[in-house]
Amino acid sequence: MPDTSSSVLVLPGWQNSDADHWQTRWERRHGYRRVEQDDWQWPRRGDWMARLEEVLLAAPQPCWLVAHSLGCQLVAAWAAHTQQADRVRGALLVGPPDTEREDMPPQLHSWRPVPRRRLPFAATVVISTDDPYCAPQRAGTMAQDWGATLVVAGAVGHLNSESGLGDWDAGHQLLISLRTG
Repeated sequence: MPDTSSSVLVLPGWQNSDADHWQTRWERRHGYRRVEQDDWQWPRRGDWMARLEEVLLAAPQPCWLVAHSLGCQLVAAWAAHTQQADRVRGALLVGPPDTEREDMPPQLHSWRPVPRRRLPFAATVVISTDDPYCAPQRAGTMAQDWGATLVVAGAVGHLNSESGLGDWDAGHQLLISLRTG
């Protein structure tokens, strides 16, 4: 089965990814497709999981997932409940937030608890040593629980537009490495 760019789905986090975010840049540069959610401001885990399932079932072939922030929690939650895990070949999970933290906004409370089940497909988790939404130790534990390879990108904040990553070629290389196994 061919492995084309159309088989890469982009999963933004809470409030979506803006025009300067590496996910948006990857869509423009590589032809990847964003999974649009009905509500980016008050994300409900069940709604987001249902939307991901719908998109994957409509895809002509198994997909690769590229998630950022809450999108990482979406992948873990979806994988823990779906009967369609074979629709995913692997996932690049960047900057997973710790939704169990006391200081998380009320919009994210439906994302508790953090899913801890091992993912049924290959995954790489990329974290920052100074992510304001998740301590490195917590992110490392999530990666371990999910059975994912952990990559520490250094002190680059939440790995978003404000991190100044631009096209983030190093991150894209991680996706290529994951895809080529």
